[in-house]
Amino acid sequence: MLERKIEITGVNPAELLGVNNAKLKHIKTFFPKLKVVARGNIVTIAGDEEVMDEFEGKFNLILRHFTRFNRLTENNIDNLMLDDGSRMLKDDNGSEILVHGNHGSKIKAKTINQRKLVDLVNKNDMVFAVGPAGTGKTYTAVALAVRALKAKEVKRIILTRPAVEAGENLGFLPGDLKEKLDPYMMPLYDALRDMIPAEKLADMIEFGIIEIAPLAFMRGRTLDKAFVILDEAQNTTTMQMKMFLTRMGMTAKFAVTGDMSQVDLPRKQRSGLAYALDVLSDVEGVGVVRMGAADVIRHSLVKKIIAAFEKAEEAEQAERNIRNQNRNSEE
Repeated sequence: MLERKIEITGVNPAELLGVNNAKLKHIKTFFPKLKVVARGNIVTIAGDEEVMDEFEGKFNLILRHFTRFNRLTENNIDNLMLDDGSRMLKDDNGSEILVHGNHGSKIKAKTINQRKLVDLVNKNDMVFAVGPAGTGKTYTAVALAVRALKAKEVKRIILTRPAVEAGENLGFLPGDLKEKLDPYMMPLYDALRDMIPAEKLADMIEFGIIEIAPLAFMRGRTLDKAFVILDEAQNTTTMQMKMFLTRMGMTAKFAVTGDMSQVDLPRKQRSGLAYALDVLSDVEGVGVVRMGAADVIRHSLVKKIIAAFEKAEEAEQAERNIRNQNRNSEE
């Protein structure tokens, strides 16, 4: 078995590798056939030469990332381990501040696919961002909308969702229609509150500069000079999706976000998001970014939960396929 030593220079090895080498252990999960031991500022690796080359390349990328940003999370490691992980360091747009949020916060795209979403919105007037919860697709889209409004590229922001009841009955909630729907729209309000002071946000909503409304309210309108975001798009029907996309005015930007693993439509009804992704895949001017577990920026458990659900769903689908094959053979 071949052996190689990698020296850590310019940074504190304990900060780079984590408490009890926790971050190094996470890196090792990507190289199960490699023996990796860290002592002081020396990391010793042993195994196949080709695998050691790959490990050293990725480790140097991680070291450069830590040197540049002075931080390293499991999510950072996951992104750097991707085939195009080096883009995190090469892409200047990655460090671009999208919006200066409240309390001095700087809101940026934090993962490769979030940066891809920024690039696609810059280049296209209609963009689809699809992926599981916690990947920042809606949050990044809202930040881009706020940026466009502040830069006077658009005159208003319109945020909408299909009012599909995900196990709860909206009709039994107290209050008028707005009061019933406000809790359902809360993720959109939360994102805006991070980026716009509360008093100013209230005024912008009151004067229609920012509009948050259910998808049904879009029917018959032409949405122009606006940045429009359709959130939870997996819960649109094909007719609703067509209705929404054809509301697009001459100088509008449309961003459509959704998670195909959380469809709340009746079982036999096709999601408008799935249909749109199929029929618009080759249309020029339409961008699509597909996010995955590597883009999750919530608690580290969220990524594990998504992976567990995906594994279970794949197993269930395999069982259904076998049952269908057996049924067909019997017939």
